[in-house]
Amino acid sequence: MSDPQAVRPEPVARESGSLVARFIRYQRERFPFAGHGLLIFTFTFSAISYSRICRGAEGFIPTGRFVVGAITSLLLFFLLRVYDEFKDADDDARYRPYRPVPRGLISLRELGRIGIVVVMMQIALNGFVMPVMLPAYFLVLGYMGLMRKEFFVAAWLKKHPLLYMLSHMAVMPMIDLYTTGLDWINAGVSPPRGIEFFLVVTFLNGIVIEIGRKIRAEEGEEVGVETYSALYGRVRATWIWIGIISLTAVSAVFAALHAGFGAAGFLVLAGLLVLCSLPALLFLGSASSRHAKLIETASGIWTIGMYLTLGAGPMLLRLFRP
Repeated sequence: MSDPQAVRPEPVARESGSLVARFIRYQRERFPFAGHGLLIFTFTFSAISYSRICRGAEGFIPTGRFVVGAITSLLLFFLLRVYDEFKDADDDARYRPYRPVPRGLISLRELGRIGIVVVMMQIALNGFVMPVMLPAYFLVLGYMGLMRKEFFVAAWLKKHPLLYMLSHMAVMPMIDLYTTGLDWINAGVSPPRGIEFFLVVTFLNGIVIEIGRKIRAEEGEEVGVETYSALYGRVRATWIWIGIISLTAVSAVFAALHAGFGAAGFLVLAGLLVLCSLPALLFLGSASSRHAKLIETASGIWTIGMYLTLGAGPMLLRLFRP
């Protein structure tokens, strides 16, 4: 939504405290490491596991390599948040003065410096533990740089919200190339068959989460906040979300076939699809903010459940099988 009459608020006084203390408060609001860490560590573990299962490799990768890879993945998603702060700075100052940057909790300059430190940390960790992963890392970082510049066609992308979303979600399978590569790149082999479907699943999961968090009841819409319920209408946006999660389930079935999963895996995916679709169906019948929030929650449950089913679960069963 947009409001041409909105005006930029007066500058606010910077909140007090050291940079460390203010950053801790910032991450709690905009990128809680504890909450996101669980999802991203599951994502990384599953990506590695899926690659090894498809390759027929025994066991798991060395613990040190996994920890560095998971930390790198987590910090890549944090960098995406920092990029968004720069990209959305004008809109946030105009429409969302309650957010940390416009209200003075932390400045863009400070976030930029933190971002530089994060990149240096990622390069150092990967360079020391597994330098073979640096090309895959720089591929992701380069694409994120293009995202930061809106691919040099910012005005055009703003007029095409669907292409805008798809161009930004493409970073998800690129990160997955890195995470699956923690197995096959380090092994010096070609990516196993089935990885292409896993990358498609990751791409679609990003869309599920993106649309799911931007479907709102009428009373939850905010001026200056573009949501899919405002863009396409509540009913149409909800059916689009149901269609995308269903397409993700189909892609997950193809990925599961390549990993040799049996009927149990397919039943789990089907059960997850039904369970996670229920909030959307409820929202179609009763357009309440509570049901809209449940769609966002279901998006996260679907993503974690799907990755557990495709990679993490089968790997844990292999590792701890008597």
